[in-house]
Amino acid sequence: MKRLVWIFLLLTLLSVGAAFGQTRHPAGHGADPPEPAAPVDDVDDLKGLSMEAIEKEGKVQEIAPGTVHVSPERQQLIGVRFGTVERRSLDKIIRTVGRIDYDERRIGIVSPKISGWIETLYVDFTGRFVRRGEALLTIYSPELVSTQEEYLLALEARKDWSRSPFPEVSGGGVLLAESARRRLKLWDISDAQIRALEQRREPQKTLTLYSPFTGHVLEKMVNQGQFVDAGMTLFRIADLSVVWLIADIYEQELPFIHPGQTASIRFADAPGEAFTGKAIYIYPYLDPQTRTGKARFEFANPHGRLKPEMFATVEIQAPVGEGLAVEEGAVIDTGTRKVVLVDKGAGYLEPREIRTGVKAGAFFEVVEGLAAGERVVTSANFLIDSESKLKEAVGGGGHQH
Repeated sequence: MKRLVWIFLLLTLLSVGAAFGQTRHPAGHGADPPEPAAPVDDVDDLKGLSMEAIEKEGKVQEIAPGTVHVSPERQQLIGVRFGTVERRSLDKIIRTVGRIDYDERRIGIVSPKISGWIETLYVDFTGRFVRRGEALLTIYSPELVSTQEEYLLALEARKDWSRSPFPEVSGGGVLLAESARRRLKLWDISDAQIRALEQRREPQKTLTLYSPFTGHVLEKMVNQGQFVDAGMTLFRIADLSVVWLIADIYEQELPFIHPGQTASIRFADAPGEAFTGKAIYIYPYLDPQTRTGKARFEFANPHGRLKPEMFATVEIQAPVGEGLAVEEGAVIDTGTRKVVLVDKGAGYLEPREIRTGVKAGAFFEVVEGLAAGERVVTSANFLIDSESKLKEAVGGGGHQH
């Protein structure tokens, strides 16, 4: 019974609602009913669609916290420019300082193998340029004179003993002459000097020492008339046609330096002039005070422009590989994180936190937070940040539609 009462009440309410829902045309009784109003924009299109389908159709756009709207006119006024996130070859530019040094492989020592007195000193000051084969000094050695006399006697004995009918005797003369000749060779007497001695048949009083290669005299440690012992260093000569540069590399940048990489150097007195060399060695230790390592570069120096102990600014191009990259100007560094403004279209700019890798020239490697093809603001970031109070907004959470 109660059920029938409730059904009756429900039917009564429905009939009353239908009666109140009817309206009359303003023109009066009997006028044609008005045309139905046009549907609200996109209402019919949204019927029967799920939230995911609506977002896919673009009817509703998800707006991240802190997203700001800057009209195209306003963007043009404050100088907003955009760049595209894309994959590219990344080259890290390492800038540091270095010092020109001698090529250790091109430093020679001049020292005698006999004792004696310096009779004539041809190269008599430090820094002088000498060429390979140029006479440096002459040395008088009684031991050298006696050995020459022995060699001349051995030559005579070889000549006389060669007529002996006994092979042992004739062969002994040859061995004696060869032994004396070998002693002269061990004292750096050249074949030409030995041939001159054979023709002259008279011992030479002094021995001339010659420069082993072309270069500059770094040290002169002998004076004319001085007595010198065998093995004593008389000159240090450096060939400066090739020099080294020792560069200081920060600890975190050492993994990017490898032998064979090129480097360019410049000097304060000639900033427009650059020299190019290549890395040949990476030192296997760090300086405990500065926490830097050292890399050795080799530079050609045909005109002598590079002088040892000169300081230079160094620029090294280190290929990192290919990766996703964004322009340096697009990244806002808050100190604790890095944020970019992503163009969402229709003037909306979304702040998004990203994680970057190495800095390669004017680009940052993007490790996380952006996808290839996205557009980001590359200029006027801080103007937008100031106007929209982005710093407070970025700290919020959640999403809104």
